[in-house]
Amino acid sequence: MNKAVEVKNVVKVYGGVVRALNGVDLDVDEGSVYALLGPNGAGKTTLIRVMTTQLRPNEGYVKVFGYDVVNQASKVRELIGYVPQEVSLWSDLTGYENLLIYAKIYGIPKDVRKRVVEEVLDFMGLKEAANRLVRTYSGGMIRRLEIASAVMVKPKLMVLDEPTIGLDPSARKSVWERIISCKKEFGVTVFFATHYMDEADKYADRISLMSSGKIITSGTPEELKALAGGDKVLLKVSNVSETLSTLSKLNYVVVSKVNNGEVEFIVNRSAEALPKVLKELMSNGVEVDEIKIHEASLDEVFIKLTGRSALQEVGRIKEVISARRMIRRGG
Repeated sequence: MNKAVEVKNVVKVYGGVVRALNGVDLDVDEGSVYALLGPNGAGKTTLIRVMTTQLRPNEGYVKVFGYDVVNQASKVRELIGYVPQEVSLWSDLTGYENLLIYAKIYGIPKDVRKRVVEEVLDFMGLKEAANRLVRTYSGGMIRRLEIASAVMVKPKLMVLDEPTIGLDPSARKSVWERIISCKKEFGVTVFFATHYMDEADKYADRISLMSSGKIITSGTPEELKALAGGDKVLLKVSNVSETLSTLSKLNYVVVSKVNNGEVEFIVNRSAEALPKVLKELMSNGVEVDEIKIHEASLDEVFIKLTGRSALQEVGRIKEVISARRMIRRGG
């Protein structure tokens, strides 16, 4: 499979002292959705800024569809659509006017600008709000308009830095529906940084966990969650001894606890394994009265590997949410 992004031994040092990136390696397959997870200060935004030609690495290289981000920066910029954390809209202009400015910045020919802007507004579900001032938009609408500005050039790579930061669950879902639609409609590769574990788990084909400027591990969501030890399943059963006897014959199950009519075991991919387990228990006359499932999470993996949570983004989240509230007030 072709590589959309190739990052090799990238080092970025600020002020000759702070190593924001300390030998980062990762590859993003063309047509995939790739997530970068890590706490505040891990280096996620720095890596994205190197990838989008805003910063030069001190060591190593980044290539986007084979083009070097330093030596062939202009070519790289032609291939990417970038949505930063920071507000990138004018609150005292309408949605249409904002996109018209971006169309001019991107060099979209004058004779097709109006059509391109209207098409992307419709695609992002903003057609009805096109002539409203951006300060009247909801947080989710603002984010969709920012994504619309990046989609206008039909990029091969979409780079999103915290695409749903500060949004409520409904708005987050709406934004992601549009991102996935972009992927399907235009065949775009999606690379995003996030602190929302559920987003990475649900939407990413592959994930890298980042801490202190390094990639600590990479894999599919299922591969990473397996590092946490698997899902825990607690069964309240009619016959503990027969349950243990049955489970001992299943090589994909590890019994972890037995207590007062309850048996806890660990298994990978509980959604797939549990029906098989229950079928075996029923065939041996075991009645299951209650089932409790605790699925392994990506944050548990992060804690296991680093000793801290990847959710430590509170300070940065507050800054961005505050900025996005200001834009709706016209500040």
